[in-house]
Amino acid sequence: MKKNFNVIQIKGFRGILYIVFIGMCLIAGFGWFPAWLCMTSWNFLSGYVSQVPAIGIIQGFLLWGIIAASYFTFRKEKLVVCMKASEGLTEEELKAVFSDMKKMQKDDVFFKNIIKAREAELKIKNLSESNIRKTDLTEENQNKLEIK
Repeated sequence: MKKNFNVIQIKGFRGILYIVFIGMCLIAGFGWFPAWLCMTSWNFLSGYVSQVPAIGIIQGFLLWGIIAASYFTFRKEKLVVCMKASEGLTEEELKAVFSDMKKMQKDDVFFKNIIKAREAELKIKNLSESNIRKTDLTEENQNKLEIK
């Protein structure tokens, strides 16, 4: 099992902007820029040959796709993509993982502080709710006394 497993969390508008930025960088780096290079080099070389037309960015993108597909098709090391459902953990392995997690949580100071903060937050919430209930009850009693 991997111990250095990182989880990426997207929180709020800033996270969405970050993902859009990464996507645009990937599109520019692996799509537009190589397509622009293919277009520019094709047009430069077509100037030396009389019957070759110039191409635009879309044709440059298609040319880049042909070059990339040819590279992956004809290279010596084959690219293997395996589509297989991973097998789940057995009951014993799950119990071992959970027991390790509990041990780590007991020793973790940060986790202990989080639990203490949550407990304090719940106590404050319960106290404020009980105070609200008491004031509601006293107001109801006052209203009943005023009606009589």
